[in-house]
Amino acid sequence: MDLGSAMALRDRLRRLVQKPGSVDLAPFRAVVEEAGRRESRVRKLTDEELTAAVAVLREEEDLAELCALGREAARRALGERPYDVQLVGTLALLSGHVAEMATGEGKTLAGALAAAGYALRGHRVHVMSVNDYLARRDAEWMGPLYRLMGVTTGWIGQSSTPGERREAYRADVTYAPVSEIGFDLLRDRLATSPEDLVQPEPSVALIDEADSVLVDEAMVPLVLAGAADLDSAEPRYADLVRRLRPGLHYSTDEEARNVQLTAAGAQEVERVLGVDLYAPENLRTLTAVNVALHAEVLLHRDVDYIVRDGAVKLISESRGRVALLQRWPDGLQAAVEAKEALEASPSGEILDSITVQELVGRYPVRCGMTGTAMAVAEQLTEFYSLQIAVIPPNRPCVREDRPDRLYATAADKEVALVEEISAAHAAGRPVLVGTGDVAESERLARRLRRAGLDPVVLNAKNDAEEAAIIAEAGAYGAITVSTQMAGRGTDIRLGGSPARDSGGTAASGTAAPGTAAAEARGGDHDRVAAAGGLLVIGTGRYHSSRLDDQLRGRAGRQGDPGASVFFTSLQDDLVTRYAPDEKTKAAADEDGLITDKGAHWIVGHAQRVAEGVALELHRNTWRYNQLIGLQRRELLAERDAVLHGDAADRAMAADAPERHAELTEIAGPEAVAAAARQVVLYQLDRCWAEHLAFLADLREGIHLRSLGRGLDPLMEFNREAVPAGKRLLADARKRAVAAFEALTATEDGIDLDSAGVKRPSATWTYLVHDNPFGSLDERALRGLISMFRRRRR
Repeated sequence: MDLGSAMALRDRLRRLVQKPGSVDLAPFRAVVEEAGRRESRVRKLTDEELTAAVAVLREEEDLAELCALGREAARRALGERPYDVQLVGTLALLSGHVAEMATGEGKTLAGALAAAGYALRGHRVHVMSVNDYLARRDAEWMGPLYRLMGVTTGWIGQSSTPGERREAYRADVTYAPVSEIGFDLLRDRLATSPEDLVQPEPSVALIDEADSVLVDEAMVPLVLAGAADLDSAEPRYADLVRRLRPGLHYSTDEEARNVQLTAAGAQEVERVLGVDLYAPENLRTLTAVNVALHAEVLLHRDVDYIVRDGAVKLISESRGRVALLQRWPDGLQAAVEAKEALEASPSGEILDSITVQELVGRYPVRCGMTGTAMAVAEQLTEFYSLQIAVIPPNRPCVREDRPDRLYATAADKEVALVEEISAAHAAGRPVLVGTGDVAESERLARRLRRAGLDPVVLNAKNDAEEAAIIAEAGAYGAITVSTQMAGRGTDIRLGGSPARDSGGTAASGTAAPGTAAAEARGGDHDRVAAAGGLLVIGTGRYHSSRLDDQLRGRAGRQGDPGASVFFTSLQDDLVTRYAPDEKTKAAADEDGLITDKGAHWIVGHAQRVAEGVALELHRNTWRYNQLIGLQRRELLAERDAVLHGDAADRAMAADAPERHAELTEIAGPEAVAAAARQVVLYQLDRCWAEHLAFLADLREGIHLRSLGRGLDPLMEFNREAVPAGKRLLADARKRAVAAFEALTATEDGIDLDSAGVKRPSATWTYLVHDNPFGSLDERALRGLISMFRRRRR
């Protein structure tokens, strides 16, 4: 059976067993075969003729011609001829699917050809990445391809000016981090003139690392805040809880990761502060103490965050890297800063926010690419109506995925890890170790150094060096210890990066992963392959099997040899947190190794529980956000009518006719219309900011009230949020009329300050790290409930 027949059979079997989210690739392969038949004709075109031929596709769609011309353009502009499977991936993206392509299979080039295809259809394309580095790298890397195809491109980063952003968005294809696209949208929603807008109407979102953006970061709120005088955490609470003793003054629930004061702890706090914690007037003190206790006990330095340059930097749970611009909800952020004796960072008043999921949902066309999509097919279909196209590798994967090695204790596991790494290194085999957090990576590195080895450590403390470190992780004898996901977007080639020759010195030129030129073998490739290729070791199962697969996928690229193995223990955080009651009677050998299959089941069970918890949290949060999103859309429709038309002037003329006439006589109709617009926009924005604050307060208290009465928190939330939303526009208009009537005017113009129309002197953006309706808030509230119950007893 040939490869094409085997792939067709595999597709039919997948549909027969109804694997969720899978797409039939047969139509795409037929198009690619037709493109192959046109290749010799296209090869004879001059550059000018090729560009002109591409331009014809703006008027008449021909996917086979697009593939043929795109392949030839890539060959000329990049020195790369895309494989057939890359073109299949391109067609899957052009059909609005998520293309699952393994590491090293050339997602970047497949995505660029798809972006060009959408642009030729007349769409503006936003290629969303996870950070500035990848956005700039891919835009510049693929730039020659776009230019030869007559497609304009630009990129946006955190430091881009409004003018640079506006210019980049005018391009056919714009590369940008998803956070920057969201922040631009939020800033546009506060624009007071159409000329201030930078972002066009959404059309196509092509999402790189789609599983990370659409699942891991889906519920992360992107926030625009304005200057305001808000309370910060008092250091005395941090000092107080630091002196409390575990077991005596507070207890922890490892499964739920909750902490709460005991009766003795509450008495001690009352003694030190000299207050009745449970008196109504001391509710803020009670909350502050609990938040400080959470910061002290549940959030750990070098695990949940690091301190860099005098500031707390959060660590992304899914990536193990610093989560740029992210912060916890304000009370907890300030509490951690007080715990570390740092200056409190500004939080300000939230002017607007949007989740990543809602941001992506604005685009009529969505597609994406990643190496691990099928594991989250259910979520991609449920929340985004996306199907998965599993693209076969160009060369069969021969990686050896070994069975897990389970140990009775974490100490036994660590000893075995050092022995395994030492043995591989002695054979010259490169080793990539994926750890759970910063502290573990540094602890393992210290043990390896004591064993006479010289590992390179990559974690949140030096993540700026990630691309360079990971690019050399396949070098002969290399040992790389990395936190969580290692270097997504950076290829690991056996023998080291192509930027180094066989003598270890820099070489000129780079090549796109997954393309023919990128597969040129360096001097060390064969030597590393003979040693077995890259060995990937996980120091424990992650909370998602998808993250396990991502780590495994670093080895065995493009048919290279490689292997993966996970070392786990019954003391791993995953097991103690999600399967604390599961026990085994299986005996361990003298090294602590457990071979009983029943014991191995415990780790898998814990991981499935963790995945179920994450999915349910996603669903629950989305239910809350649907109502907020609906209210936001209603307000934005009103705001757009004011910003782009004369709705404000007509409204003020109708509701305050005498004052409108007086101001018009003094300052003229144009000045009055402009002032009316500014007044109405200001009041709409003020009312929305106050509404968000109300919803935040409602959210924080809803669990106390609903759990205490056995009610559904979501129904209770909606019961109050819906009428508040319905009053919003009417309240804004009423306040706008009052402000309009307070305006003063002269022949020189209208004084907006006289009506209190004062925008924040400064604004800034950030991401809220923890889910706004997430488990942390609920755990804190459960702690409050428990204390109130003890108090009543």
